[in-house]
Parts: sequence; C-alpha cells; structure tokens
Amino acid sequence: MSEFIIALHVLVFLAHDMVSKSSEELSKNVCTNPVRIRKVMSKCKKHGLVETKAGINGGYMISKPGNEITLKDIYDAIDVSLVESKWRSGDIKAECLIASGMGDYIDMLFSYFNEELALLLDNITLDMVEQKLKSIRDNKV
Repeated sequence: MSEFIIALHVLVFLAHDMVSKSSEELSKNVCTNPVRIRKVMSKCKKHGLVETKAGINGGYMISKPGNEITLKDIYDAIDVSLVESKWRSGDIKAECLIASGMGDYIDMLFSYFNEELALLLDNITLDMVEQKLKSIRDNKV
C-alpha cells in the first residue's frame, strides 16, 4: 500500500509542473528516502507512467498529462493490494466451521474489495487528485 501512496504522490507532483525531478527532490516532497522513490519509480517507468533523463538536470518526468493517467494505471504499475490483512483469524485445521473457514472467506472478501476498488480507481485521474488537494487546502484557510 505504501508504494501506491508514494507513486500517487510523486506522479501528482510531477504532473503539477511537468518538469524533471531527481529522486532526491522527490524524496523531500514525499518525506521518504530516495532509494524508495527509485524503487517505486522503476515500476512506474516499466508501465510507461514516467520517463527518466540522465545528466545534471536529469531525473523523472511524467510521460503523459495528468488528465490521461488514472489511479488504476498506478495500481496496475505498482501491483499491490490496497485492502489486505497480514493476520488471519481461526485455524484452517479446526473442526469448527467458523474457525476453519474465516481466513479463506476474508481472503476472498478482500480480493473482491480490490477488484471493486480497481474499477473505482479507473475513474480518478491525477488532475482530479490535484483539484481535490486544492480544495482541501482552500478549506483549511
């Protein structure tokens, strides 16, 4: 999940001014380290969301305008579940119907949630996220 958040943050930031940013610049804005930025951005690059540029003014540049990139594009590039649990209740070897089946049920339920979320994410663009951020900022003032 954190990789999705990093990718979303970076891509909205890159789409905002459409200029190349180094992993160090991006890491300062995201408040994480440049190694994590590079790891996440390599996935985004493989899926055509960013391009890289070498040299003094090098770094990452968004490959398309923010209105052409959806959160589903990011979800597909990062390939992580947004809804998941690292813990399972019950015991699959238990005789109890509830204890033996709940873990599998929750896995199926969370899989369904992720499928439905992917459909919703396909309707949200980076531009829409930026507009929402502006609205949040304006409401704080």
